[in-house]
Amino acid sequence: MSDAAVIGCVGTLVVATRGDRGPGEVLVTVRGAKETFLAWSDDPLPKNSHVLVVEIRGARAVVVEPWHSPTHPCAGPDDL
Repeated sequence: MSDAAVIGCVGTLVVATRGDRGPGEVLVTVRGAKETFLAWSDDPLPKNSHVLVVEIRGARAVVVEPWHSPTHPCAGPDDL
């Protein structure tokens, strides 16, 4: 299964993103397990932010946006 399965999933930043200055790291529950990906965002986002994965940027790298909904089908109970 490809990394595309992570698109649309909600995760938590374990390392803050720095916008165009560099990626952070996001922990996402996908394929029944927690996995980490490099996380890029347009604007800097702080550690522990909930984010939505919107795009694949390369092997194990994704683009994220801030997420504020308390429920999402990909989010596990520990993610929210």
